[in-house]
Amino acid sequence: MLNIVFLTNSWLTSFNQPGLCITVAILLHYILLAAFTWMCLESVHFYLALVKVFNVYVPKYILKFCIAGWGIPGIVITLVLILNKDSYGNGSLSESHPYSNFCWIQDSTVCYISVVAYFFLVFLMNTAMFITVLLQIHSVKTRTQKTCIFWKQ
Repeated sequence: MLNIVFLTNSWLTSFNQPGLCITVAILLHYILLAAFTWMCLESVHFYLALVKVFNVYVPKYILKFCIAGWGIPGIVITLVLILNKDSYGNGSLSESHPYSNFCWIQDSTVCYISVVAYFFLVFLMNTAMFITVLLQIHSVKTRTQKTCIFWKQ
């Protein structure tokens, strides 16, 4: 979905319809944040599967993940629209290239907070989960090697 919306964005901008452009910008922003959120949820799932292997039962696990995966980006988009309803629109990347119009976030501060900072938080979370999983795998490997040496003796 992200690729389709991204690739059709410039073409849809050429219709010069402000409502269409705002809709495409919101959709692009939402799908991008949803992709980041699902990436974060995958790291949580990775952690639960490899570190918290036993005695992990989360009732309605998939439902909760779906609500988080699709709901958190919706909350961010809603906050952006509440704080500044003119955040989305048609912006030209440069005036020397008139065909470089693109429907996206117009305010750079909103873009940095709602995209870059969001990605940075997801990246930190994924890194923390990855390091935790690596330490757990290393710990299991070390215990297995000690057990093998014990049985060989």
